[in-house]
Amino acid sequence: MSFGKKISRFFYNQAETSDKHWDKELQTHYYKTTKDKGLAMLQDLVNRSNKYELNSVSSEHGELSFYIVKGKKAFVIATVIMVRPYQTAIDFTVSSESALPFDFGYSSKVVKELYEKLNKELPLIDKI
Repeated sequence: MSFGKKISRFFYNQAETSDKHWDKELQTHYYKTTKDKGLAMLQDLVNRSNKYELNSVSSEHGELSFYIVKGKKAFVIATVIMVRPYQTAIDFTVSSESALPFDFGYSSKVVKELYEKLNKELPLIDKI
């Protein structure tokens, strides 16, 4: 990752994961689970924490949205897609709320924290 890209992530108020993201920490994670179990685990993770407030769940579309209400405020959308049997991708989009048009890397930090929590709960599959 180039120096310019490292610096640029501090000057946005949104972070989004993808398969081919230039930042390795923001690449899609794959887990050995089904879509329904992955979504249920995410919902349980949100409900167990007083840091998060659940907004909506669409099991049909594999999406869950929630707010971060403790500390710095942010809105998170989690997308759960079953690629193959017992191979499920989980992506996040985080938008932080601030008076400035950038968040000094907070939204990227939130994604990393969420993936760390998921890695403790679900078996991670190495890159496909």
